[in-house]
Amino acid sequence: MSERFNVVVEEGEDGYLISDVVELPGCHTQARTYDELIKRTKEAISVYLKVKMPEEVKPKFLSLQQIEV
Repeated sequence: MSERFNVVVEEGEDGYLISDVVELPGCHTQARTYDELIKRTKEAISVYLKVKMPEEVKPKFLSLQQIEV
């Protein structure tokens, strides 16, 4: 059974793409290309889930907003 996770992708100052998994605090990675980033993010999630205790509660993602000021 697979789980769905929300991932925020940003571009760092050095040009690398950075992913941050919203529901898994501290679960992030980086890569030069988008395809490589997705591959590495999936690997990071797998490792994270193997290490963390199953009874740990994950925060529930509600929304992502973009606000112009």
